[in-house]
Amino acid sequence: MMFRAFLVKYAEIGIKGKNRYIFENALRDQIKFALNGVEGEFEVVKEQGRIYIEALADFDYDETVEALKRVFGVAAICPTVLVDSNDWETLKRATGDYVEKVYGDRAFTFKVQAKRADKHYFMTSPEICMEMGAYLLERFPQLKVDVHEPEIFIHVEVRGKSYIYSQVIPGPGGMPVGTNGKAMLLLSGGIDSPVAGYMIAKRGVRIEAVYFHAPPYTSERAKQKVVDLAKLVARYAGPIKLHIVNFTDIQLYIYEQCPHEELTIIMRRYMMRIAEKLAEENRCLGLITGESIGQVASQTMQSLAATNEVCTMPVYRPVIGFDKQDIVDIAEKINTYETSILPYEDCCTIFVAKHPVTKPNINVIRKSEKRLEEKIDELFEAAMNSVETIIVE
Repeated sequence: MMFRAFLVKYAEIGIKGKNRYIFENALRDQIKFALNGVEGEFEVVKEQGRIYIEALADFDYDETVEALKRVFGVAAICPTVLVDSNDWETLKRATGDYVEKVYGDRAFTFKVQAKRADKHYFMTSPEICMEMGAYLLERFPQLKVDVHEPEIFIHVEVRGKSYIYSQVIPGPGGMPVGTNGKAMLLLSGGIDSPVAGYMIAKRGVRIEAVYFHAPPYTSERAKQKVVDLAKLVARYAGPIKLHIVNFTDIQLYIYEQCPHEELTIIMRRYMMRIAEKLAEENRCLGLITGESIGQVASQTMQSLAATNEVCTMPVYRPVIGFDKQDIVDIAEKINTYETSILPYEDCCTIFVAKHPVTKPNINVIRKSEKRLEEKIDELFEAAMNSVETIIVE
């Protein structure tokens, strides 16, 4: 294996000023966690604006890269040749061997970019660039230098050890998970909510999730589908605490007592109430939903206002302005789409009115909810006591 190390580059973290070390440490920890499940043994080192991963034993290259591509905060992954010696002749030969192995007889324009972190090294960064460029031109006559628009940048970094790389593999970007608090995701078996969870986690938010189960109207397969979706999101977001709520009795009571055209809105309001209660108990700072304006009757501006009214916590809707294809594209990228379209219905799709209200009046909805006063508090408490919590990794 030519590559024994990886240089991890980050973007937004670099502008965090005096707090940057907090984000760097979080990113380093996330990388370590992601590599726990990869064949091999690794050392992750933070050093002067860089994070290096060194393989201490044989490892699976492809599996390692795939794991790193799911770590939020990683802007780019650079497979790197690690040179234990900073001896100049050794470094030149190693760089030449790298170019030969990666590019063979290919003709291209290049530019050497050097970084000398070891200020005691006998050559400056510009001197390294010039001398290394001259060596490569002599060894590979088909190459040409272009300092303005080269086809290939050949990077040489001299630190305690030396690092050589030219390939840049895009990472997911974003911020390290856990650096921006925690929120509760309302996770269904649909396409939208897993994408919303992925997007909010990308901004550094650790997520928990709540799923509303309605047996016997929803099957165990529907429940397993949601667990499977949580697993797919957890590949990016880290372990997710999934709370499964038995919503059957509340849903039936609403169905019996309230106008059917208002069923979806009132049901949604009680879901938000339960989700907020769980969020408070688990020290979350907000709720996350997969709602997109106008996509269905419960997602018009009036409907969203009606569901928001029962919450005191902020409600984050990462896909609010997306059309369906935008959401599907992300779902396909993170591999949740095929699971989301499996034909196992959740409680949101079981009791749907033929003509649901699309512009609910909040005062009318409140009046309809008064019909629930006799039993709703008892059912709410029973639903909270029914919660099954599992850790999804």
